[in-house]
Amino acid sequence: MNLNEKIKKAEEVIKGKKIAIAFSGGADSTLIGYLGKKVASDVLAITFNNEIMPTNFINNSKKIADLIGIKQKIISKNFLENDKFTENNDKRCFICRKIMYSEIKDLGKKEGFETIVDGTNISDLLEDRPGILVNYENNILSPLVEAGITKEEVEEYLAMNNIEYSKSTTCLGTRISKNEKITAKKINRTKYAEDLIKKITKSEAIRVRNIGDIGQIEVDNIEPLLNKSTLRLIESELKAINFKKVTLDIGNNNSKQKELAIYKPCKDEDNKIMFENELPYEINIPKTCENLKKLGKVKCSTKMGITMLELEDKNITIFKNGKIIARKVENKEDAQDILIKVLPLIRRKF
Repeated sequence: MNLNEKIKKAEEVIKGKKIAIAFSGGADSTLIGYLGKKVASDVLAITFNNEIMPTNFINNSKKIADLIGIKQKIISKNFLENDKFTENNDKRCFICRKIMYSEIKDLGKKEGFETIVDGTNISDLLEDRPGILVNYENNILSPLVEAGITKEEVEEYLAMNNIEYSKSTTCLGTRISKNEKITAKKINRTKYAEDLIKKITKSEAIRVRNIGDIGQIEVDNIEPLLNKSTLRLIESELKAINFKKVTLDIGNNNSKQKELAIYKPCKDEDNKIMFENELPYEINIPKTCENLKKLGKVKCSTKMGITMLELEDKNITIFKNGKIIARKVENKEDAQDILIKVLPLIRRKF
């Protein structure tokens, strides 16, 4: 499917429904809001203020909701008061989303919106995002997943249609190394550091990682930083807020596009094309096997840690370690179409 066909498919998921959107004003939820305004019977944007988001997060979300022309409600809850969240272990994102979506569902129901929608896209399923399990538990609709729309396609569509969105919507808890306690002090110094560098670089895509007492700067546009006086200013300012050392990551802050299907030559069998991918988490084989029965014939071995799906004369093998192999596919597009069907049915071990 081309992008326009995928957009039509996403619209069909929400057409005629009263939808409440988990709304940050970022690219994904903005696209859902825009499509909802076109085809849903009513739309409510629900934005969660958890005290750990970038400066102006709420104001920016209000601006985007107003531009789209949809109503908005704000839920405020300080996550820094939640000990399970601030422990910052492997379950942090799961805990965060579980709290948020529980309250979003309650508010949506109170306002007369039974259908809760979020902006998860198909690329998100290739990443280590345990919070997505909360979507499955709560029957949250993800139209971009159902339509197979990638992160890059979301941004492409928004650009083509001149739709404005906020580029600074990621939780500041993600800046703090795993298993280091999240504190108000760390969140506030991260906000201060990122706001300073945004002002200098005129860029929204800024990250200042807290790695112990080291502040590591990641920025798309590195050029404005590359003179001694600017670097000295930043070092002075960040050390004043208790970073002991300041470093600069000279790589591009844009995450590399993750391909759904990666070609792997199949040397043993003629005229058979094989594609693969590897998810960055362990698969729950029994649950995945059960879900895949919706698509076709499934063979499952929990002991071997493997499940095999026959779908439209094609073979898909999923391993416990996260590897997915698609055989007998016609081309890359064929492999991508298969993975778009399979990925939402895979369940991680958690």
